[in-house]
Amino acid sequence: MSKKLSNEGLREVWDRYAPRYDRDIGFFERIQFSGGREWVCPQATGDVLEVAIGTGLNLPHYPADVRLTGLDLSPAMLGIARTRAAELGREVELCEGDAQALPFPDESFDTVVCTLGLCGVPDERAAIAEMHRVLRPGGKLLLLDHVGSQHRVVHFVQSLLEKLSVRMCGDYQTRRPLPLVEQAGFVVQRQERLKLGMVERVAAVKA
Repeated sequence: MSKKLSNEGLREVWDRYAPRYDRDIGFFERIQFSGGREWVCPQATGDVLEVAIGTGLNLPHYPADVRLTGLDLSPAMLGIARTRAAELGREVELCEGDAQALPFPDESFDTVVCTLGLCGVPDERAAIAEMHRVLRPGGKLLLLDHVGSQHRVVHFVQSLLEKLSVRMCGDYQTRRPLPLVEQAGFVVQRQERLKLGMVERVAAVKA
């Protein structure tokens, strides 16, 4: 098992990586996650929390009438998101914080969004529980991430890659968040597996 990075270590990694993130993720967006943001964000309604908002790549895809809050561990990533929001004329409250201990009261939001973020949280079970806590009854959880494939050969390759990626940037390749979503008290309405089962899209509601 690869050693987990602490929150301080993760913050340092992502602060350093922030200036290159948009360029590098663009490659993976084209070959692996194409259409994912466009699938997730238009489903958001009301008061919306985006967990791990990063550099704000989702901002152009939200409906104009949502009230948006974005949280991220990295101040440098948030700085880029703030600039992007200003360029788009999008009003958004941005705050630094930990997905595993969200700094919001219970039942604060109608929608929680997390795209390509759960794979980088040290304890994804805690993060999902926090998302459940801050959602109002009937609220929506919208997820996009890379996950462990059901194909044995692909999963084996992912496991090898994970030994390096967890140590370097806290990125897990083989997680399967869907069972944790259901265990947390969500009812899954839509779930899609793409790209040899390596990409998952989930839309669920708080029961």
